[in-house]
Amino acid sequence: MSAFPEVHRPETGAVGRPLVMLHGGNVANWMWQPQVAALTDRVVLTPDLPGFGNRVGEGWLGLDAMADDLVARVTDQGVDGPFDLVGLSLGAVMALRVLARHPDRVHSAFLTGAPLQPVGAGVRLICRLQLAFWRAPWFWRAQAAAFGIPADSRALYVAHGLSVHRETASAMNAEVFAGGVPATLCRYSGPLLAIAGEKESAAVRHSLREIAQAAPQAQLRLAPGMHHIWNVEDACLFNGVLRQWLNGSTDPRLVPVLPD
Repeated sequence: MSAFPEVHRPETGAVGRPLVMLHGGNVANWMWQPQVAALTDRVVLTPDLPGFGNRVGEGWLGLDAMADDLVARVTDQGVDGPFDLVGLSLGAVMALRVLARHPDRVHSAFLTGAPLQPVGAGVRLICRLQLAFWRAPWFWRAQAAAFGIPADSRALYVAHGLSVHRETASAMNAEVFAGGVPATLCRYSGPLLAIAGEKESAAVRHSLREIAQAAPQAQLRLAPGMHHIWNVEDACLFNGVLRQWLNGSTDPRLVPVLPD
């Protein structure tokens, strides 16, 4: 399904620390195209997660097993030391499992849009209804509009959404909807930036504090004016914020969130 490579080699002589980018649910590694184009000074790995993209035929492994699979996949590509980690939505949830299970492999973490609060009966009912329309293109077009995905990116989002198996989505929802952060997240003591789009749901914005409770070193921020998939919604803003983070600082355009 996905024709976007998983490994991107630097175009210049300067090589920074390897960067691993984890995509969201119901998309694949192609969502990182605007970022890879701007990160030509380091090895960037954009793996497809099981059940999505080129791995759409694989079943859902569970978040812990997927975290282990990710680290093994990165190691197989020649990255056997610490890397910088980026995750959006499902990718951010899974990145927390990587931090908890393999803290020595991550130098810094940049997470955005992680839904970590338990989901109530109302949302679960809505998602069951959504699964009933899973094969309907109009459903995916509506999703794209709700997430603020630009018009020129919606066709790919719709096509990929139609490729994802209902069983994958159902298993993913069941695990993510349980909420919470890994009990051993405290094992990771490195730099951690946790972001939510200013226009995301209250549940995602409130999830920032869930991260801070388990990882006190986390910096909490809102991306001004942004929805969930803001790496595509405003690639220039996302790339600038990410670049500053990789260079060791936090972009002042982000709005600080005070922990409880």
